[in-house]
Amino acid sequence: MPNFAGIWKMRSSENFDELLKALGVNAMLRKVAGAAAAKPHVEIRQDGEQFYIKTSTTVRTTEINFTIGEEFCEETVDGRKCKSLPVWETENKIHCNQTLVDGDGPRTFWTRELNGEELVLTFGADDVVCTRIYMRE
Repeated sequence: MPNFAGIWKMRSSENFDELLKALGVNAMLRKVAGAAAAKPHVEIRQDGEQFYIKTSTTVRTTEINFTIGEEFCEETVDGRKCKSLPVWETENKIHCNQTLVDGDGPRTFWTRELNGEELVLTFGADDVVCTRIYMRE
């Protein structure tokens, strides 16, 4: 079983602003979010298929707890409440589809994949995908 546990520092980010646009976030909030999200601090704890992920930025801290294969509640990148279902897509990759609790919006998902000492995080909103690469500290 892959070991996602650790403290992770972001090395690169592609398409974050485009993702926020696809989610309908206005220009001013995108600017603030982009600056705040430029250096997120990610802590992951793992016990088998149980995960705790804390993502901290200067503006917002999010925490999620989940077990692979069990639906849980979280928020999309733009703060809307959703039901999420994480599953193993491959031996080293978790795929999580998100379903909005209220209202309409793009189809969203995230994945986390271990690639050696890199953690590749993707967020998607319909056809727009943001990729962030983290290194273990």
